[in-house]
Amino acid sequence: MQKGLEAEQLDNQVHVEPFTESMNQRDPLLDVVSLEKKFPVYGAFGKLFGSKGQVHAVTDVSFSLYEGETYGLVGESGSGKSTTGRALLGLSPATSGEVRYRGQDITHLSERELRSIRKEIQFVFQDPYASLNPRKRIGDILREPLDIHQIGSSSERIEQVYQMLKTVGLQPEHAYRYSHEFSGGQRQRLGLARALILNPQILICDEPVSALDVSIQSQILNMLKRLQREFQLTMLFITHDISVVRHISDRIGIMYLGRIVEEAHTDELFANPLHPYTKALLSSVPNLSRRMRERIVLKGEIPSPLEPPSGCVFRTRCPIATEQCAQEIPKLREIRSGHKTACHFV
Repeated sequence: MQKGLEAEQLDNQVHVEPFTESMNQRDPLLDVVSLEKKFPVYGAFGKLFGSKGQVHAVTDVSFSLYEGETYGLVGESGSGKSTTGRALLGLSPATSGEVRYRGQDITHLSERELRSIRKEIQFVFQDPYASLNPRKRIGDILREPLDIHQIGSSSERIEQVYQMLKTVGLQPEHAYRYSHEFSGGQRQRLGLARALILNPQILICDEPVSALDVSIQSQILNMLKRLQREFQLTMLFITHDISVVRHISDRIGIMYLGRIVEEAHTDELFANPLHPYTKALLSSVPNLSRRMRERIVLKGEIPSPLEPPSGCVFRTRCPIATEQCAQEIPKLREIRSGHKTACHFV
């Protein structure tokens, strides 16, 4: 019991120094190049008469993950950020583009070839209750990845399950319970335990704290930072809450309607936002300091990805849009060192 309490105290105290090593001197651990994902839309008779159109979920997305950093991917619901995360691991195969892990393109690997890659890239789902089998005990759920990859003997696998439960602030006896016997915060810890038990290199976290209370959110975020240090993890942190991603990310990419519209180091993005959408997002974050941003209220709703706007996808809600925005798609270009944006007027 004492070890579990110590882990929880660490979750409330640990803060890791930001990632500052120069990225220009190293090759990326994961490199995403012109990633696209489209979903066909069928009518009432299904596939009988073919598709009626395509949902453009992700369009021309490119970014890199460097070893040891946390990259935050932020956007509204429907922006394509979760689809991007699933496409990286092949859970939702990409329509086009490349995902390179340690220089190897993994987008066209067979299911058997992907198995070894998935051992090194793990996914933490938004809803841990839906991702945990309600008919299995927690110990069996955590042991299953070890059985699939044939890691260690039977006794070693059991001991590894116990040790992982302690690592995430739970107790060995929790291995004999079912998922419905845990609170939301505990279930998210179990989701992390299942992802970490294979000792991966990259952790993709899809809205891991969005369904939790604020006090529990801080525990999980601080625990993620502690685990990142202990397991030497590289993380992709997907969220709609830009105030949350500020406290955990080294770099941030802002997504809107399937495209990355701005990318920068965290401090640079908050100090000098360039894209109108980023400025609107930051203006909505409560700020108790003396320096208050002017509140920018965007009109209308995010357009349908079934029929995205021509030119700049943000132009229908942008306060500075012109005719050029309707005709030309702005390219994501580097404005200053490490700071990229996709806007004609920056």
